[in-house]
Amino acid sequence: DLVAALRAAVAARLPPTLRGARTSPGARGWRALLVVALVAAAVSGLLWFRSRAVPEAVPPVTSSAAPVTPGAATGTGGQTPAGEIVVDVAGKVRRPGIVTLPAGSRVHEAIRAAGGLRPGATTAGLNLARRLVDGEQVVVGRPPAPTGQAPSGGATGGQDAMVDLNTATLEQLDGLPGVGPVLAQRILDYRTEHGGFRNVAQLKNVSGIGPSRFADLEPKVRV
Repeated sequence: DLVAALRAAVAARLPPTLRGARTSPGARGWRALLVVALVAAAVSGLLWFRSRAVPEAVPPVTSSAAPVTPGAATGTGGQTPAGEIVVDVAGKVRRPGIVTLPAGSRVHEAIRAAGGLRPGATTAGLNLARRLVDGEQVVVGRPPAPTGQAPSGGATGGQDAMVDLNTATLEQLDGLPGVGPVLAQRILDYRTEHGGFRNVAQLKNVSGIGPSRFADLEPKVRV
């Protein structure tokens, strides 16, 4: 039986000098030892089972970022993004032409975007702190109007008011004698291409202005 097998196993492990001695605790003792061994094995097994690492389910990872809508981050149709203005900077600047600026920019920022002033140029007559509007032209380097003379452009000075060729608008040039919308646009184009007028005589270089027409315009304009 089990007790006899356990007794034989224990006896086999005893030294030869003790094998003949009476070391057996008896049948009741062996049964008690067996019960103790079984209880110890059960407790050990239970502790081992509880000590095992139990894998926990990992919750799925969710992203809180909003989905990106294709084309939402870029403009469409090649239009100028909102919040920007386009200004024509002419006159005595290093890179005259069209510049794009943030809305609310001022005159001094437009001059800086056009490369800054040419050597010897002045900003007299310009309000550098004035806010720009989309589509306007800034002409740099014109001399200030003489004391008592009408302001630049002569828009409200009556018949004696002179038009400044470097700041006049298309409408102001169109109001000059013998100048219509087409010729006024040619004057603006010449001004932009050559960085402004240095003297009134340069009007004769504009296509459509001959000696007779120049004679009519000369007393009406200035630079």
